[in-house]
Amino acid sequence: MYRYTDFDEAFTRARVAQFSQQVQRRIDGSLTEDEFKPFRLMNGLYLQLHAYMLRVAIPYGTLNSRQMRQLAHIADAYDKGYGHFTTRQNIQFNWPKLADVPAILSALADVEMHAIQTSGNTIRNVTADHFAGAAADEIADPRPIAELLRQWSTDHPEFQFLPRKFKIAITGSPNDRAVTKAHDIGLRMVRNDKGDGGFEVIVGGGLGRTPMIGQVINPFVTVDDLLPYLEAILATYNEAGRRDNKYKARIKITVFENGLDAFRVEVDRRFAELRPRFTLNRAFLAEIEAAFAPPAFRNAPIDAHLLALGNAAYADWAQTNLTEHRNAQYAIVTVSLKAHGQTPGDATSAQMRVLADLAETYGHDELRISHEQNVILPHVHRGDLPAVWAALTDAGLATANVGLLSDIIACPGMDYCALATARSIPVAQELATHFRDIGLEREIGQLKIKISGCINACGHHHVGHIGILGLDRAGVENYQITLGGDATENAAIGERAGPGFAYDQIVPAIERLLRAYLSHRSAPQESFSEAFARLGPAPFKEALYGAAERTAA
Repeated sequence: MYRYTDFDEAFTRARVAQFSQQVQRRIDGSLTEDEFKPFRLMNGLYLQLHAYMLRVAIPYGTLNSRQMRQLAHIADAYDKGYGHFTTRQNIQFNWPKLADVPAILSALADVEMHAIQTSGNTIRNVTADHFAGAAADEIADPRPIAELLRQWSTDHPEFQFLPRKFKIAITGSPNDRAVTKAHDIGLRMVRNDKGDGGFEVIVGGGLGRTPMIGQVINPFVTVDDLLPYLEAILATYNEAGRRDNKYKARIKITVFENGLDAFRVEVDRRFAELRPRFTLNRAFLAEIEAAFAPPAFRNAPIDAHLLALGNAAYADWAQTNLTEHRNAQYAIVTVSLKAHGQTPGDATSAQMRVLADLAETYGHDELRISHEQNVILPHVHRGDLPAVWAALTDAGLATANVGLLSDIIACPGMDYCALATARSIPVAQELATHFRDIGLEREIGQLKIKISGCINACGHHHVGHIGILGLDRAGVENYQITLGGDATENAAIGERAGPGFAYDQIVPAIERLLRAYLSHRSAPQESFSEAFARLGPAPFKEALYGAAERTAA
């Protein structure tokens, strides 16, 4: 993985010192909260419902055991003993005291981490496929380019005060695990007819109150042209994006209001101006690429794994939580942070230390955070899998549910967030435990449920096979259901099923919906999303609303 240069170290330390002074001025009253706000947002510090929240960047979701242990230390020393992993591949600490934030940032800098640009109207943490560098279906590891983008975008003088926040995702695989089409810019590695590698550039995606699927603005941009082309997109948006209404300020609205073709014309014009000024330093890129060289894979027997498959609990875990690795002797391990009844994405400091130990002992000292709020051990030899599973079991981290109903994405909702209008976490917890208790989770099979506690859609509900949106209706929580969303290369926005449900009605409604799926699927192998695509919404609306739906139709 990438290691800081002297410049990176000096830059990060300078930002810590600068923000430490700003924090002190807020504490002594020299700055009001309104005056302090732009400074704290530039350094990842939010003011949430109950306390400050610090969002720490994990660029492209990659970290090592030393960094994970430091996050555990911060959780114990400055928070309440846990952290929350997010859909942006970041970690959030929900209870830091303002006076402790400079010490937290200094501790992060000690392990080459920071909280810069994890908030504010700037280019946020660049996210990537969480299986990058390990996946069997990958064209190439996208993380060197993600690191290049991180360095280009950090403290970029032109893009610190964009019309609105800006998010970039990148994948090196044709199977999109980075939700590129729901980002302001999505980058997909492709090869042209000559076999040369480059990027399909997608623009104008995003969720929130106006969900849109991104559109291809350029089917092939070379690596040499990527930075000037992205700079052209950002410059065009920075000038044309709306600043009169923050709800219409994202690039998706700019592209929609101007039309993709007109937007492309202006981007191409700016690109023609910028391109002569950019010369990609290939030697520098090669140094970055060398930092992401594959680990020294070992050749050893996998008998322990094969024998362990005779254990039903281990076999269930292997079926759901392991993914094919590019090296046949290895596997990608997804560690679920979705134990039934727990808060999705939360990990205790003790669990973080276990994950760090496993990465160091069995995983070539590498960990990933997925946008689905789980932790990945990307390189584990199959012979070591039983030992990894046993350690995860002891730590309460061996839940065999990756990709199943209880592997729910959920935002913090009204338990923490000042913007939320309904609770998300309790709904996720009750869904998980309910379907476990009635014994239907494995029968239902692969299913993506995503829950947001407000229209800002931090829980990605629009692209869930089943999406749940919590709203406030005259002071009462009301939950809308969307159906048919997709977060893959076939991205789609889910269709609203109809009227919402009260808090105590949402779990029974989802049960009716899924029992209808089980009765209508053509075969046990047909997933919910496949059945919905084949049947359309009618039988599922019937299950949700019954006679009322028939009358309305």
